[in-house]
Amino acid sequence: MLTISHLCVRVGNTRILQDFSLSIAPGQVHAIMGPNGTGKSTLVKVLAGHPCYEIESGSVTFLGKDLLALSPEERVHTGLFLSYQTPVEVPGVSTDRFLRAAFDAKRKATGLEPIAETEFRQILEARMSLLQTGNEEMLRELNVGCSGGEKKRNEIMQMAILEPQLALLDEIDSGLDIDALKMVSKGVNAIMRGDNKSMLLITHYQRLLEYIVPDFVHVMVDGRIVESGGAELALHLEEHGYEQLQGALV
Repeated sequence: MLTISHLCVRVGNTRILQDFSLSIAPGQVHAIMGPNGTGKSTLVKVLAGHPCYEIESGSVTFLGKDLLALSPEERVHTGLFLSYQTPVEVPGVSTDRFLRAAFDAKRKATGLEPIAETEFRQILEARMSLLQTGNEEMLRELNVGCSGGEKKRNEIMQMAILEPQLALLDEIDSGLDIDALKMVSKGVNAIMRGDNKSMLLITHYQRLLEYIVPDFVHVMVDGRIVESGGAELALHLEEHGYEQLQGALV
């Protein structure tokens, strides 16, 4: 589904990703862990098409297409989704109107006709039931005055509406208490497990991986993967930390 080959990325004079390579097959869940400032969030922003980063070299192929040649909108319409670490507030736009606009834009880009408001409402209510979201939350301005858990739930609601093939989830556990974490994780699993959909999780903590269990865990240090393993690697990191890996790149 996704193949990243020898990707080098910089901001200004600082190189952040260094010869980064990773492959994700359909149906797989990958998690990336690592110290602060090592490039984890940069990676998913680059994949989503953030304009602040300069691609020095390397390639990224997504569903057979050159991902780096696509605009951010085209990447979404192809089946990519990024959940922000800190979701943006959008005053003046209700959550349900935002979701309808995103839904319509993707249908138009993929050559599908618009659907009636009543039909969209049925789709929305099904997703609301799945994520235990009330109608009053849909009528609020997007993320305005919301708690951390509510903002993350709105992100997952967007994912549920857009139905991506690959979800990039950047620290969806940050700022969540245990009940909110369980609820968000349940929604993610319900939406993205099966149908050959894949996920790339960015996280600092093993607790998220208890609820969204990865097939592979990768440790990122200084802009590249230095160790990979199964879910047990996250447990090892939780116990021993990253110090043992800081000198992995010499």
